[in-house]
Amino acid sequence: MTYVSESFWHDAVNKATTDLFTFGYKHIVKPNFVFNHTPDVAHDQMIEFCRVTGNIPPLMWLLREMLNYTDPVLETSVMGVDFANPFGLSAGLDKNCDMPVLMDNAGFGFETVGSTTSRPCAGNPKPWFHRLPEYDSMMVHVGLANDGSDKVIARAEQAWTKARSLQVSVSIARTNDDLAGDIDEGIEDYRISLERAAGRSAMVEINVSCPNTRAGEPFTESPENLDRLFSVLDTVDRPQPTLVKMPLNKSWEEFRDLLAVLAEHNVQGVSIANLQKDRTGLEIPRDWEGGLSGGPTYRASNELVRRTYREFGDRFAIAGIGGVFTPEQAYAKIRSGASLVMFISSLMYRGPQQITVLKRGLAGLLKRDGFEHVSEAVGVDA
Repeated sequence: MTYVSESFWHDAVNKATTDLFTFGYKHIVKPNFVFNHTPDVAHDQMIEFCRVTGNIPPLMWLLREMLNYTDPVLETSVMGVDFANPFGLSAGLDKNCDMPVLMDNAGFGFETVGSTTSRPCAGNPKPWFHRLPEYDSMMVHVGLANDGSDKVIARAEQAWTKARSLQVSVSIARTNDDLAGDIDEGIEDYRISLERAAGRSAMVEINVSCPNTRAGEPFTESPENLDRLFSVLDTVDRPQPTLVKMPLNKSWEEFRDLLAVLAEHNVQGVSIANLQKDRTGLEIPRDWEGGLSGGPTYRASNELVRRTYREFGDRFAIAGIGGVFTPEQAYAKIRSGASLVMFISSLMYRGPQQITVLKRGLAGLLKRDGFEHVSEAVGVDA
């Protein structure tokens, strides 16, 4: 394999194209084609754009040649899965698996589709999104809208099978509708989707911490509820590694108790963490419902990553989520203990070339500090 970083001309073209895309998105695309629409409309248009362009092979070839930066220092193996780089798209954006072809050719290491649920789910009443550019954040209140895990997982399997290098993960959650009942009903909801996902993706993520559902977050309210859930999920035979998407707004003692439960089950990793529910110090209209993405999650997420690595680093791989807008911020998450790094908000605010900005910048930081592979930097500051 020839890496972009090892070819003078390809590297030069990649850098120039990335800079051009950055300028174009900031000064042309974002103000005239994205931020001139409501966030909900812009979101739907972006998903449709990804779906349509993914079916145009010459365009995907051009995207790959211009933006997909590759460098051996970024390659890593986590939970037995090989990644071209540690960067992934978080669950929550590509709810119905419409974006993997574009993500693959743009150079993402992996994508988490969903979260998806056992029954099709309409989600919460709109609006689903509010922009908070002053905080590098979005207020998110989607409520797990998706086509249902039978359809979404089938699409994910097909995308994963056809991908050039992208690893595809499926995030599973509990259906957010009027049929949601007691704890046992919720457990069965998860079990159905996990059975559908078994062996059909590179990884599976169990989302127990969505803050925008009618049933709340019963499986993170107590270690006992979480243990009941995974005692059932352990009965589902699956070859791929399992991560659990953790809540952000827990004390370390509560968080550690949940991790201790997961350590006794068939769980290989944790995604840290979900949306920020604490609005303290932020000027946000009271009638805006939902949780905060991006900037407001960064410090709390990093601290949980660091503490988890210290106490459970030999048990769980960590995927760090929240507030990654610069290579330095991604590097800080990795040095805190994250083997993988996921993001969404910076894609919205900075543009599709942000994956290349992050990869090029991280590669430079790793080489500056004498690391031959990104895995060597994991947890050095924990």
